[in-house]
Amino acid sequence: MSGHSKWANIKHAKAATDARRGQIFTRLSREITVAAKQGGPNPDANVRLRLAMEKARENNMPRENIERAIQRVAGGGGGALEEITYEGYGPGGAAVLLAVVTDNRNRAVSELRNVFARGGGRLAEAGSVAWLFEPKGVITLEVDPAKGEELALLAIDAGAEDVKVDKGWLEVYTSHASFDKVRRALAQAGLKAASAELSMAPKSTVPLDEKAAEQTLRLLDRLEELEEVQKVYTNGDFPDVVLERYRAA
Repeated sequence: MSGHSKWANIKHAKAATDARRGQIFTRLSREITVAAKQGGPNPDANVRLRLAMEKARENNMPRENIERAIQRVAGGGGGALEEITYEGYGPGGAAVLLAVVTDNRNRAVSELRNVFARGGGRLAEAGSVAWLFEPKGVITLEVDPAKGEELALLAIDAGAEDVKVDKGWLEVYTSHASFDKVRRALAQAGLKAASAELSMAPKSTVPLDEKAAEQTLRLLDRLEELEEVQKVYTNGDFPDVVLERYRAA
């Protein structure tokens, strides 16, 4: 498993006890509203909305908050919210792709530019790094190492495009179209995903030395602290020793 993948897994594990938890409800509400706006308010027919609602429940978001976020679209609200992709570079040259939901583009750009500059990176023009990523469904499971290959075959039979098995982790890559089918097949086999999301996966990774890796991780954390930033993706490949320090921090 690459350093990029390990960073994603560690980030998900840290999120449960993250000091930024107060921002989670706002972020989840925005995601629910945008998902409903783009794919309709019926979660049975809208995978992205269904995922957002499941994540909201996992984070103990009250049902009325979830319903309010959906009704905001049905009632004609949420129109000012835009989902925008921004691109940049971190220290060491790793690409950074950001999914932002905002009602004020100027404010969003200003905040992003400031965080990038302070973190030793830079905001880039549209199209600079987006081509380095591709849309994928990514499902990560912690598994018995002895059963890793068996479960990888199960995922492939269900429609997965690629799988990676490493040290007790199974990472499953799917197209967006087959994501829900594969996720359900794994769940029916009694497997609980550590994370499951519609993502942007890097086509290749950029190895980072320890100094650049630590600087990049700090930059990514600061970007995720911004309220309007929904998701952060990178193609940085982080050394294991740096990720272990990050996990312990």
